[in-house]
Amino acid sequence: MKLPTAPAPVTSLVEALTTLRDAVVALRLGLPVAGADDARDTQHELAGQIDDYLLPRLRQLDAPLLMVVGGSTGAGKSTLVNSIVGATVTAAGVLRPTTRAPVLVCNPADAAWFTGDRVLPGLARTTGVTAAGDVLNVVLHDSVPAGLALLDAPDIDSVVTENRELARQLLAAADLWLFVTTAARYADAVPWDLLHAARARSTALAVVLNRVPPGSGPDVSAHLGDRLRTNGLGDASLFVIEEGNLDGGIMAHEATREVLAWISSLGADAGARAEVVRGTLIGALDSVPVRVAALATAADAQRAAAASLQSDAKASYARAREEIDEGVTSGSLLRGEVMARWQDFVGTGEFMRSLESQIGRLRDRLRSALTGQPAAGSQLKAALESSVQSLVRAAADGAADRTYDAWMASAAGRPLLGADSAPLARASVGLPAEIEREVRAWQGHVLDLVGRDGASKRTAARFLSYSVNAAGLAVMVTVFAHTGGLTGGEVAVAGGTSALGQKLLEAVFGDQAVRALALEARSDLLTRVDRLLAAERQRFDDRAAAAVGTKDGVDDLRRTAENVTAARRLALAPGRA
Repeated sequence: MKLPTAPAPVTSLVEALTTLRDAVVALRLGLPVAGADDARDTQHELAGQIDDYLLPRLRQLDAPLLMVVGGSTGAGKSTLVNSIVGATVTAAGVLRPTTRAPVLVCNPADAAWFTGDRVLPGLARTTGVTAAGDVLNVVLHDSVPAGLALLDAPDIDSVVTENRELARQLLAAADLWLFVTTAARYADAVPWDLLHAARARSTALAVVLNRVPPGSGPDVSAHLGDRLRTNGLGDASLFVIEEGNLDGGIMAHEATREVLAWISSLGADAGARAEVVRGTLIGALDSVPVRVAALATAADAQRAAAASLQSDAKASYARAREEIDEGVTSGSLLRGEVMARWQDFVGTGEFMRSLESQIGRLRDRLRSALTGQPAAGSQLKAALESSVQSLVRAAADGAADRTYDAWMASAAGRPLLGADSAPLARASVGLPAEIEREVRAWQGHVLDLVGRDGASKRTAARFLSYSVNAAGLAVMVTVFAHTGGLTGGEVAVAGGTSALGQKLLEAVFGDQAVRALALEARSDLLTRVDRLLAAERQRFDDRAAAAVGTKDGVDDLRRTAENVTAARRLALAPGRA
């Protein structure tokens, strides 16, 4: 049997729906914000209905009508299907609560429509009736009218999660629901949740009230009918089957007479079937923009929650940057080991007293100081390096700890930390090596600055031939001895030692050049610090971003939904499908 192909406008709608389906699946809703669970359910159901119903139905508009028989545990779905067919084609009342495979019964003439993967493509096919798992058992039987198929679904309220999920998937793939409940169970919440879903999607619906005590049918059916009308389902056909004995698992013909007559008339009337299919198809398509809008709103809420978490991280690391800036400019780095190494480097006592001497004499002493004591220079450089590293690492540890605590206090942030998140509470393992690399690169940059500026000054040429490294170290010390962006004056730290560094440099370069050198060196150091802190903060930002969709993704979702609406108008306008 060759299955007919869809006309061009319908093909365009299929393409638009396929694009939308990809956008829906790609949406990330990973944060536990308000409404997230409902949004994820909507996401799963919408993608499933596009795959299992809308795309197969649009590609093959002439395919037989698929009637899914669904209901609660023990409602008698399988017994009803067997009674409609007049033979045992689906196992009733066994294997609960284990996972059971759905059974689809169709006329042999319609086999080509259902033995392939046209409908419910995610389910493998089998011809048995007892298989379990994600398979679809296809049974061929002559008593089922051509053009119509019955699908016995698992219990909608099964204690087995796989059963419940599969039941909802199958119901979303239906052209028509035949919903089976009982006099004792029709008021349960779970069936009404699904009936509301049917109403929202304009799915064609019929309800079978099964196992009604003899004589109470009118009263019970009247009450159920009122509830259906109150819930906007007054158009649903309602059938009542009184409780009675079974003959080989089959209900008495008299008990199912009305249901059988309705199914027979539907099977005999191609126009009526087409009208049912069209109504359900249009209803499902019309529900797409509403569901997409809900998803987009949920995605916006997710992104807002992620942005709030990222803002916490941003504030923590901004504070770390301020701490480092304060440490660099306050002079605190010139205490302890750095101070001792600096004093070893330039000397104390007589040399300090020489600051009052003439510049010419100072330059002579400067040359002597800076061309000697190479070991002291190396020790000073190492001390500066270690001091900066400690400052940056301590600030990064503090920022990580503050961010971790803020996320732990947040319902949205806590799950992102997870069981493996302990390392996030402190700086990354690789940070010390990165700090060391950046600080050494900064020291090299300072030496380059000194060489660049010194080379342009003839008065400094002789000095530079002796020790660019020494002058660079003096510049580094000067960087850590200034406050307020180098706006003027010297800051004497630890008895004027840092002032000595600046005097030494001014003797060669001039006071304005010294200020410019120190300012540029400080700016470069803080740029490197910003880079290090940004990489540390990225650990948190990445976790938040990975849980939610991007703005572009949400915009794509809205745009593709609009494309589906436009294509639907063309494809299913009156007079078309």
